[in-house]
Amino acid sequence: MVIIMKLTLKAKMAYGAQDGAFWGDYMFRFNADGRCRVFDAKGLDAESAEPVDLALISEFAVNPAEPVIPHFNAVVFGSEYFADGDEFPLLYANIYNNYAKQEDRREGMCCVYRLLRDNTAFSMTLVQIIKIGFVEDRQLWKSNGEKPDVRPYGNFVIDTEKNLLHAFTMRDATHTTRYFSFDLPKLADGVVSEEYGVRLVTLGAEDIRDYFDTEYHLFIQGACCHKGKIYSSEGFNADVPPALRVIDPEKKEQLLHINLPDLGYTVEAEWIDFRNDICYYSDAKGNIFEADFELK
Repeated sequence: MVIIMKLTLKAKMAYGAQDGAFWGDYMFRFNADGRCRVFDAKGLDAESAEPVDLALISEFAVNPAEPVIPHFNAVVFGSEYFADGDEFPLLYANIYNNYAKQEDRREGMCCVYRLLRDNTAFSMTLVQIIKIGFVEDRQLWKSNGEKPDVRPYGNFVIDTEKNLLHAFTMRDATHTTRYFSFDLPKLADGVVSEEYGVRLVTLGAEDIRDYFDTEYHLFIQGACCHKGKIYSSEGFNADVPPALRVIDPEKKEQLLHINLPDLGYTVEAEWIDFRNDICYYSDAKGNIFEADFELK
C-alpha cells in the first residue's frame, strides 16, 4: 500500500512549464514549444520555512529546424549515453501535443535526445525516435468505441534499473488506462528514417513484454519511474481535477490515486520526478512541492 502524507511547498519558479527531469544538481523544465530552463536543484536542499526561488542557470531550445518538436509532457533520462564522456544520458520526451493536428497526429511517439553542456550553455539534438507501431489496433492501443479516443498519444517512462520502457495511454470507451512494458531500445536499434533523419524504432505487438489496465487517468501530465514504480500526474481544472497516481507494473496494479483538491491543491498538474529519493511535484504555476510518500 502507498499512502501520501502531505505536500510541502519547497520552491517557486517565475515560469510555467511542462514536465522535466533532474540530473545531479540540475533541474530541467521544458515548455510545450521545446524551450528548456535549467535551474540549480541544490536550492531544494535548503532547510527553510519559506519556499525558495531556484536559481536559473541557463536557457536553451530544441532546434526549430528539427523534423518534430514534442510537447514535453513526460520527460525522463535513460541509462544509455550517446558517447563515452557525455555528461548526461539520453533524454526521452513524448509527443502528446498533436491531438489538434488531425493531418499530422504522430500518435505513440517518443523523441530521444543527446544533451550537451559547455559551461552554462546547453544544447540538445534529436538522435532517435521510438514509435508504437500498433496505435490503430483497437484491441491493444486504442479503445473500440463509437467515438475516437481523445488523446491516444501515450506517455513514456523508463525503468533505468531494469532497462524497460513503459508506455501508457487513455482508452476512452473502456474508461481505463492501459500500461505496456517493452525492452528499452538501444540507440543503435532501428533504421535511419528519411523523414526524421535519425534512427526510427517501431515497437510492434510482438515486442510487448506485458500489459495491463488500471483506472482511467484524466488527461495525463508528467510522469517518472522510481524504484520500479510509475508516478504519474494528471488533470488541469475543476472538471478534470489534478491528481497523483502510483502504479506498480510488476504487480499490475494501482497503488495510489490521490485527488489533489482533497488536499487543497487545485492548479493544473504538470511535473513529477525524484531527486535523492525525494519526490517533487510541480503545478502549472511553477510551485514545487515535496511529496511525502510512505510505502508500506
